[in-house]
Amino acid sequence: MTEAQLVIKATKELKPLELLEILKARTEVFVVEQECPYQEVDNLDDNAIHVYFEKNTRVLAYTRIVTADNANTISFGRVLVRKDARKHKLGKAIVEETIKEIQKRFPDKTIQIAAQNYLRDFYQSFGFQPTSDVFLEDNISHVMMELK
Repeated sequence: MTEAQLVIKATKELKPLELLEILKARTEVFVVEQECPYQEVDNLDDNAIHVYFEKNTRVLAYTRIVTADNANTISFGRVLVRKDARKHKLGKAIVEETIKEIQKRFPDKTIQIAAQNYLRDFYQSFGFQPTSDVFLEDNISHVMMELK
């Protein structure tokens, strides 16, 4: 989808309408579509870096980069592609752009993610390796993975 524009901004750089669009997309995918009631907006958003593709101010694909508890790692999550944009391979593109941004900003850190288990092969295609057994988070099977 060549018309989509890549945007990378820290929370404090987002305009109010940009933040609202991000939160709408996240709620649409994670709470409504995945039928998972949980605290979607959390304290990690305060200092997150938001990476997303948009078209006409509408978020099509999104991730957020967050600092981890461990000083040697960095993490990203809330990876989504809106249902009507999934046929454009934006999932691969948004993860690639997120990894590039992390490696640019945090070159010495290991990337650690809590991946939904059904996406394990997808993340392994980027070089991530599982580092835990499968566990439930918000009633969805996840696995910890790392990219060194």
